[in-house]
Amino acid sequence: MSETVHSFTTTVPRWQPYVVPVDLATATDEQREAMQVTPSNKGISTYVLTLAHDPESLAVRSPLFNLIMYGKDGLSLGERELGATAASVVNRCVYCAAVHASRFINYTKRTDVIDAVFTDELDAELDEHLQAIFDFSAHLSATPPQATQADARDLADVGLSELESLDLVLSTAIFGWANRLMHTLGEPVKD
Repeated sequence: MSETVHSFTTTVPRWQPYVVPVDLATATDEQREAMQVTPSNKGISTYVLTLAHDPESLAVRSPLFNLIMYGKDGLSLGERELGATAASVVNRCVYCAAVHASRFINYTKRTDVIDAVFTDELDAELDEHLQAIFDFSAHLSATPPQATQADARDLADVGLSELESLDLVLSTAIFGWANRLMHTLGEPVKD
């Protein structure tokens, strides 16, 4: 019996789609081609197999996701992951929060940051640099967005360049979209 997961943790739950994912053995050539560029290059997830029902969109989504989340210039990978985690907390996407919090820890070794975020959520108190990133991403993820010019100034005040700030906007925004897509296509479960 599967149970829906509701609390934030770095233990990544299994994501279960509401529709039957594409079967690799019977996938069309267009679906196979769209699945060749997976976001983590670690295999084809159930999520990607579900998105493969629309191979044209998937063929655009995965390279864009890769460029935003794994770009070589601008914001550090850890800071992008913190932005994705903040968006996922705001959007209550337990699956994405677990994945991106774990990646943040992997890049930064800062378990204290994620402990604070998962304990206090939007009231988490972080060091000034990470606080500006977290708050901006959380405010940008609210519906309607609550990010202000003061939030943008806070990013500059803690040393983020325009490119780094843009990377934060992109990594946060793609997770505003991805979280909502995951919610409509399935749910995180633990067995």
